[in-house]
Amino acid sequence: MSQHDTPCWQEPPSHRPSRIVLVAAVALVDVDGRVLLAQRPPGKSMAGLWEFPGGKVDAGETPEAALVRELREELGIETAESCLSPIAFASHSYPDFHLLMPVFAARVWKGTPTPLEGQQLAWVKPARMGDYPMPPADIPLVPLLRDLL
Repeated sequence: MSQHDTPCWQEPPSHRPSRIVLVAAVALVDVDGRVLLAQRPPGKSMAGLWEFPGGKVDAGETPEAALVRELREELGIETAESCLSPIAFASHSYPDFHLLMPVFAARVWKGTPTPLEGQQLAWVKPARMGDYPMPPADIPLVPLLRDLL
C-alpha cells in the first residue's frame, strides 16, 4: 500500500450529498453478443459520455417498471419486466447527489432501438466497452459486464 492509499476501514471524510437518486440501467445484448450504449446528448449533464440505457425511477415505480418505460420513451422498444435479469449494482457519490443504480441485462425486446431523445447509439462488443468514455458510476461496471456477457 502506498502512502497515498487509504485503507477501506479508514475512509477519508467526505461531502455527504443531500439527496439519493435511484436510476435503473440495462445492458441490451443483441444476437451477436453486442451491448447497446447511448451517448448523452448536448445540454444534459455529462454530455458526450456513453452509458447503458435507462433512467430515473419515479416515486412508486420499481426499477424494472422504470426500465420498461424508459426503453419505450428513449429507444422506442418494448420489453417486459420478466425479460430483465438483475446483474449488477452501482453506487457512486457525485457532488450534488448519490446515485444508486441497479443494472439489468435484456436479450429480448420488440422493435429496433432508435434514438428518440437526441442521443447517439452504438452496438459494442463487451471487450470494447472500455473504449467509450463513461460517467464515473458506469466505469466499474465495464469489467464486470465483460466477464458476465
